[in-house]
Amino acid sequence: MIEYIKGELTELTPAMAVVEAAGVGYALHISLNTYEALRGSNSVKLYVHESLVTGGRDDSFTLFGFASKQERSLYQLLITVSGVGANTARMILSSMSPAELCNVIANGDERMLKGVKGIGLKTAQRIIVDLRDKIMSLGIADELHVGTPSGQPAVDIGVRDEAVAALSMLGFSPAPAAKVVTQIMTAQPELPVEQVVKLALKQIK
Repeated sequence: MIEYIKGELTELTPAMAVVEAAGVGYALHISLNTYEALRGSNSVKLYVHESLVTGGRDDSFTLFGFASKQERSLYQLLITVSGVGANTARMILSSMSPAELCNVIANGDERMLKGVKGIGLKTAQRIIVDLRDKIMSLGIADELHVGTPSGQPAVDIGVRDEAVAALSMLGFSPAPAAKVVTQIMTAQPELPVEQVVKLALKQIK
């Protein structure tokens, strides 16, 4: 098993990196996060996930490269979820950073996951249900320092969305409404939606 490849970065595109190590050029599929981390580098180290597909007309052996162990761990967790294949997992990790993905899963934010191409509601729900406990138990969230500042509880996404929707129906723009609602809920996370809306009405300009 290949743990990582370290060597000279000879080619780089948003989807692939070629790393030469000991005279061999390794082509590794990468996410946009890893692409951003590699840009401008000559010598690189990529953590590897190996994918062997057999049984078809042609067997295939593919290497995926990640700039951090945490991103690789999240990728390996994502592909265990029913309906999430290698390309979909890479698409998710190209759409948000590992820390952002951990926050989305921890907070049960289905809408953010549904915003990724190829992810429907059922798949988003499966990702959250299957991986929420795993990212905590494996320590990935801790390593990425996931969570709200000062140890405050995470905002309840369902209450936030309901409050913003109510304010939108009352004629307020969603963006400023969401900002005020988030501020209120960060300070008072236990408030029910009706109290959040009442406080927001006093603060929105």
